[in-house]
Amino acid sequence: MLENIELQWLLSFQKVYEQLSFKRAAELRQMPKSNVSRHVALLEQALNVRLLERTTRKMIATEAGERLYHNITPLLMVMGDVLQEVHQDGDTISGHLKIITPDLPFMAEAVAAFCHQHPKVQLSCDTQLNPEEGLLEGFDVVIRFGRGLMEDSGWVARELVRWPSCVVVSPSLLKQHTKPNSIAQLSSLPCITSLSVLQGMPWRFKNAGAVNVSSCYKVNSGQMAKAAAVRGLGFAILPWEACRAELEEGTLIKIELSEDEPDDLVLHALYSGRKYPLAKVKAFLTYLQTIIEQHYP
Repeated sequence: MLENIELQWLLSFQKVYEQLSFKRAAELRQMPKSNVSRHVALLEQALNVRLLERTTRKMIATEAGERLYHNITPLLMVMGDVLQEVHQDGDTISGHLKIITPDLPFMAEAVAAFCHQHPKVQLSCDTQLNPEEGLLEGFDVVIRFGRGLMEDSGWVARELVRWPSCVVVSPSLLKQHTKPNSIAQLSSLPCITSLSVLQGMPWRFKNAGAVNVSSCYKVNSGQMAKAAAVRGLGFAILPWEACRAELEEGTLIKIELSEDEPDDLVLHALYSGRKYPLAKVKAFLTYLQTIIEQHYP
C-alpha cells in the first residue's frame, strides 16, 4: 500500500487537519486550494477510508483521521530532519535538535553551550526524570538514568557516566535497628525507594538483581532521598559522589553487605538505531561527553 501513497498527499492532509480549512492549508503549503483538496481525496481513496468529515459550516477529523495524523506527524518530522541533514554542508551542524533529559546542572550547561557554539541549531528540550515514550514521539536524544541491565528497546544506548553506589543510613535510625550485614536482613527494614524510575524496581543489586524492600517513603529525586536518609526516615541507596560529604561528616553511615553491593547508577543517552546517526546528534553527544568528563574526571 505504501507505494501507492504520495508524500504530497500526507503533507496536505497534515496541514488540513491542523487548520481545519482547505484554504488556510493551501496558503501554508503555497499551492492552489484545489491541489490540497485533491491530495486529501486521493489519500482517502487509496486508504479506502474517510479522514475528514466536511460540511458547509465546519470540518472535523474522523477517528481514522485522528489516528493517521498522530502517527504520521513524528515520521514526517524525522524525514524532514534527515533531508535537512543530507542537504546541509557536511561541516555545518544545524537543524531542530529535540532532547529529553533529567534536570541536571551539567546538562543545562552542556545544552546551552552546544547551542551557543552551533547557532544554526534549533532546540526543543523537555526535562523528565524517567521518559518512556520520547523516542517514539520524534525526539532525537533521550537522556535517562538506569541501574542494572537495560531492556532491549531497539535504540542505541550510550553510557555517559557511571556512579558507584552504596547503602547508607543515619546514626539515629541505626540506633533503632540492628545493623544489617545481608540483603535479607536489610529488606525488612524501612527503606527509601523510587516512585517510578529505574524500571519501577525498589532496589537493584549486582548479584541479587531486583530486591523488594519495605518502603513508605518513595521519591523520584536523589536529593530528596538523601535528605530523608539524613533525617532517619529510612535506609537509602545513593551514589558515592552524592553523599561523600555526609559520610565524612558522619550524618550518614555506609552499610557494608557481606555478599553484595548496589548496582551502579548509570546515565545513558538513547538515540535512533540507524546505522548513521544524524550529524547534530553525533556532535551533541560528543560535546556532552566532554562536559561530563570535566565534571567527573
